[in-house]
Amino acid sequence: MRYGNRDRSINHIRTRKNHTCYGMGLGIMVLDDAYPGFPGDVRNASAFPYPIQYEIAQGVDNYTLVWEEDKSPCREPILRAAKNLERMGCRAIAAECGYFAYFQKDVAGSVDVPVFMSSLLQVPFIQQAIGPDKTVAIVCAQKRFLTDTHLLNVGIDLSSNFIVAGTQDEYGCPEFDKLWDHEKRPDVPEAIYKAAEMDMVRICETVCGDFEDIGAIMLECTGMQPFARAVQRAVDLPVFSWGTLLDYAYSVVVHRDYYGHV
Repeated sequence: MRYGNRDRSINHIRTRKNHTCYGMGLGIMVLDDAYPGFPGDVRNASAFPYPIQYEIAQGVDNYTLVWEEDKSPCREPILRAAKNLERMGCRAIAAECGYFAYFQKDVAGSVDVPVFMSSLLQVPFIQQAIGPDKTVAIVCAQKRFLTDTHLLNVGIDLSSNFIVAGTQDEYGCPEFDKLWDHEKRPDVPEAIYKAAEMDMVRICETVCGDFEDIGAIMLECTGMQPFARAVQRAVDLPVFSWGTLLDYAYSVVVHRDYYGHV
C-alpha cells in the first residue's frame, strides 16, 4: 500500500506549546448563529483543500458582533474560542466574518499561533500591490457597521486609498438579507445562489463604474467568496476574499515542498 502524501522527512516528533492534537490545519471561529453557506463560504468546509477545525464563539451571533454598538460582551467568548482552537492543535486561527476585525489585536495577543481574524487584513497588502494612484474597493455586508475601529485594528490607514461599499445597506442584496439581517431574515434562513451571484456582480460593476480608479476588490464577507470568480469575470480586476487569506494562512504554517527538475 502506498501513502503518497506521507512526509518521509518526519522522523522525530516533539510536543508543541498548548497543542493537544497534531496534523491539524486552520482553526476557524464561527458565530453562534444558524444559517447555511454555499461552498466557498468559510462555514462550509467542503470546498477547502486543507483541514478545517471549527469552534463556535459561544453567545456571539451576527447581531452581537455586527449590529450591537457595545461589543465588549463578545471579547471573552472570542478569546476562549481562540484558545480552544490553539489547544486542539490548529496551526493558525481565522474567523468567518470580516467584522471579527474588531478583535484582531485581542486574539493575536492571547495565543501563540498566527491569527487572521478578518479578510480585511489584506487591505494594506493590496494597497502596496496596486500603488497609491489606485483604490481598493472594500465590498462589505453593511457599511454602516464597519467602523474606524475595525479598520484600524487590522492596520488600515484611514486616510489611505480605499473606499467602502455596503452590499445590503447601500446597493441592496435581498439574498444576503435572508441570511444575516436579523430584522429581515425568515425563521429558517435561506438563499438562492444565482440571485445572490447576480446581485454581487451588479454591485461590483456599479462600484467600479462609480469610482474609475479602482485597482482591486476586497470582498469582506465570507458569504461573498462563492461569487468571487463571477465578479472577477465581470470587472476584470484582482479580487481578494476570505479564500485568498485562508489559502495564504495555511501556506505559511504548513509550507509545501517543491518538486521539479533543472
